[in-house]
Amino acid sequence: MELLARAIAEGRDPDPDALIAAIPYCRYLGVRAAVKDGAVSLIMPFAAHLVGNPMLPALHGGVIGSLLETAAIVQVVWETRAPKMPKPVDITVDYLRTGKPVETYARARIARQGRRVVNVHARPLPDPKLGQVSSSVR
Repeated sequence: MELLARAIAEGRDPDPDALIAAIPYCRYLGVRAAVKDGAVSLIMPFAAHLVGNPMLPALHGGVIGSLLETAAIVQVVWETRAPKMPKPVDITVDYLRTGKPVETYARARIARQGRRVVNVHARPLPDPKLGQVSSSVR
């Protein structure tokens, strides 16, 4: 990504919100990013096109998984200052309940980092009223 390379060349932190905005699917989901306490948090506002089951209504599982995967990738870029977007090798999502039609937040942390592979855990930030949607992405 040109945004990453330019930020690294200029010796500054990449703008996580600009990185997110450069990804068409993230724009479709309406995802935004904010940095707090050295971690990137993603915010996905609720929109009707994100519903997978209109009878409940519940967020589509792929939307939740995509938000968590994106949180993991952005956190790796933020912490490692990687000049290129990392490529996921494997992803596992443990769904605990249906995703409610509300604004959803996600955050990731690097669990282990090797020379070529980074293990990242991403989780939605729980809504105190609703509980957690999924446990993690690894």
